[in-house]
Amino acid sequence: MQDASSIQAVVCIPTFRRPAWLARTLASVIAQETDFPFAIVVVDNDAANPVGAVCAEDLLGPAGLPYAVFTEGKQGNCHAINRAFAEAMQAFPRAEFLLMIDDDEMAMPGWLAAIVKTARRENADIVGGPVDREFEVPATTAVMQHPLFGSIEGESREIDQIHGSGNCLIRRRVFEGLQSPLFDVRFNFLGGGDMEFFTRCRKAGFRTWWCAEAMIHEFVAGERVTARFLMKRSIRTGSINYVIDRIHSGSALKPVAKNAVSLWLGLGRSVRLFTKTRRLLPASHPLLVSLGRTIASLGFLPKPYKG
Repeated sequence: MQDASSIQAVVCIPTFRRPAWLARTLASVIAQETDFPFAIVVVDNDAANPVGAVCAEDLLGPAGLPYAVFTEGKQGNCHAINRAFAEAMQAFPRAEFLLMIDDDEMAMPGWLAAIVKTARRENADIVGGPVDREFEVPATTAVMQHPLFGSIEGESREIDQIHGSGNCLIRRRVFEGLQSPLFDVRFNFLGGGDMEFFTRCRKAGFRTWWCAEAMIHEFVAGERVTARFLMKRSIRTGSINYVIDRIHSGSALKPVAKNAVSLWLGLGRSVRLFTKTRRLLPASHPLLVSLGRTIASLGFLPKPYKG
């Protein structure tokens, strides 16, 4: 096993009540081939029944890779992510690259080598990569055309920012340049803490790159492809956008004014999307996002991750 001081990259995996899926994620990371030493940190966010921690110990113990497994008692995905990154930086003090993959994902061969190579070559602060989705149940054309399943596309290049943490690399200097908590715990049960984090990184001047070769495979559960779920998710996306705007606008009035503009633009975008797809479900997304902004401005925020 490598000495902790020699580790150059740490892959962080927060998990919550999905041990079988976590096992698949871990197997894909353990199998990564690199020319640099790396480690794995797992944080189980279910202190009452930490089956994820048990699963991680069982798999990582015989793997021969440096690793650490923790249980985070404070429920909430931002608490788990903050704990994972903090423990990774402390346990592996010379690791320059901190990465994250979710417990419903699988790293494709070459993922870790490609994303670190891009960070080194471009001296990037943050690097993101594509997420290819596999639906556990047959998905309709309307579902597959839904904007929520869209992603950044195209060749590797510098971009303004990424929006999700499910396939990302963050350089240590980014954490050292931001105030704690790194992922804002106000987003614990709403979701969107990663989007707020990367928005803050962009505003702080950190450079973000897109690595087309760093592919992650995400498994989408059956309950996440229903019209009901996707419509609620669209509304929640708008709520997240409003909260982020409120935090960063410096004015209480600007986000509210933006809501009015968003409703008008959302209607137009929905009409154009329906003209393109001829399907109501994907076309409803822009208008429901605008509705979510308005609902959030009235103080009503969904909490899908609580419980």
